[in-house]
Amino acid sequence: MGSGQAHEHTTSLTSPVPDKVEVLALVEAALSWDVDSPALPTVKNALAMAQQFTDFGRIVADDLEAKLLGLPADFCIGARATLGEASRRLYLRPLAQTAAPRSAAHRAQNLARLVQALSRAFGEVYREQVRSRSVQAPQRE
Repeated sequence: MGSGQAHEHTTSLTSPVPDKVEVLALVEAALSWDVDSPALPTVKNALAMAQQFTDFGRIVADDLEAKLLGLPADFCIGARATLGEASRRLYLRPLAQTAAPRSAAHRAQNLARLVQALSRAFGEVYREQVRSRSVQAPQRE
C-alpha cells in the first residue's frame, strides 16, 4: 500500500464484492454501539462486520491509491495519511471467535471509522481532481 509495504491479496474470484450501501449501513450500526454497555452484539456478529469492513476497506484503499498514483506528493495529504493508516489496520490479524465481546466490538468500530475515513478521502481526491481539471481547462467564450 502507500507505505511501501506489499500486501498479498487473496480474494477469491467467487467472493462477492461488498455492497457499498450495505457496508455503510453496517458502519452506522457499529458506530451506534455503546461499548460500555452490557448490551453488545455477539462476538460472531461483531467479527463478521469487522471482516466486511476489512474487505470493503481494502477495495476502497486500493482504488484510492490508484487515484493518487502519478499525482504530486503534496496532493491530498490527508488522503495519503488515511492510506497509511489503512495499510496498518486493514491487515491486522483477525480476532479469534473467543475474543471478549468488548474487544470484538472495538475492532468493528475502529474498522467502521476507517471505512468512513477512506470514503471521505476518496471523495476529497475526486473533488480535488475535478477542481484542478477545471482550473487547467482553457476557458471558452
